[in-house]
Amino acid sequence: MGQVQHLAAQKNPGRGRRSDKPTIADVAALAGVSVSAVSKVVNNRPGISAPTRQRVLDAADKLRWSPSATAVALRGARTKAIGMVAGRSADVLATDPHFSVLISGIESELAPADYGLLLHIVGEEPGAEERAYRRLAEERRVDGVILTESRVGDGRFELLRQLQLPAVLVGTPWRDDPVPSVRSGGEQDAGIRAAVDHLADLGHRRVAYVSGPEDRVHTVFRRRVFESALAERGLRPARIMVSDFTADAAVRAVRELLSGAEPERRPTAVLFANDTMAVAGMSEARRLGFEVPRDLSVIGYDDLPIGELVHPRLTTIAQDLSQLGRAAAATMFAILNGSAESAGAEAPKVRQPTLIIRESTAS
Repeated sequence: MGQVQHLAAQKNPGRGRRSDKPTIADVAALAGVSVSAVSKVVNNRPGISAPTRQRVLDAADKLRWSPSATAVALRGARTKAIGMVAGRSADVLATDPHFSVLISGIESELAPADYGLLLHIVGEEPGAEERAYRRLAEERRVDGVILTESRVGDGRFELLRQLQLPAVLVGTPWRDDPVPSVRSGGEQDAGIRAAVDHLADLGHRRVAYVSGPEDRVHTVFRRRVFESALAERGLRPARIMVSDFTADAAVRAVRELLSGAEPERRPTAVLFANDTMAVAGMSEARRLGFEVPRDLSVIGYDDLPIGELVHPRLTTIAQDLSQLGRAAAATMFAILNGSAESAGAEAPKVRQPTLIIRESTAS
């Protein structure tokens, strides 16, 4: 029995003549490639070498296989889904309300349009996020993707253009790029500058900053603004510490900032990159014997609900994450409807970050 006949005979034995009809899986097996590779060839998509393409075409010809009319018709149909790939571990995301608030804003725009959000949590393994985007494109599971956490040297934009997958970035791109982005107005300076001015007006001269990972664009921008705003007040940072946005990282940072340092060298105020870290930092400061705000003033970022529930209530920089999510979804719809040039104009305007003064800061 020849190879072609053998493939057909092995399919669903004993189930009648329907078993003789070849499938895309048979073509993939005969050509020695994946099903997604056959799909790329059939749909004339990039990413397949000329020899592989010819091998797939030869296999299809030998099997007398062609995609069904229904499948051809579905190629241009909408999936009614938008993708999002999170390059963080599930454990980290579970303790980070920032992400859930952003998603709630996205969903509030998608649901009325009968769209769904397809979320992939892929962890931090190198290449995992790229593989997820390729799967989404090859399997035609989404109409577009929303990107978060803009990175220094971000390669996702070029990848998504190669995959012909529409994209919107939440945040500031590292370099000018045609991928549309939505961000808080004045994101690079308004909130951080107001926080530094507030602390300086209270008389603080030793101010530390606990940031996020240095490969994140907003980490770089905010650190620069922090240093610039202090310099304008004739001050220098008491310390800048790099963390990973988690409560555990904040605890370690506070322990290092406060334990064993001479009183005249200890910071009297700390600005954290998010509210989760700020709340964890306050707790650790109290455990070490420091009262907030008597001995240490603390400011967070994001204005998450947790800041109103702790004692003392957290002074924080508020950005409207839900509004950012709505703006990202609205921009995506504009792109999908063929108005990419006006996508930014059609998106809801996002308010600039503002300082919310509560009880965790004092002179």
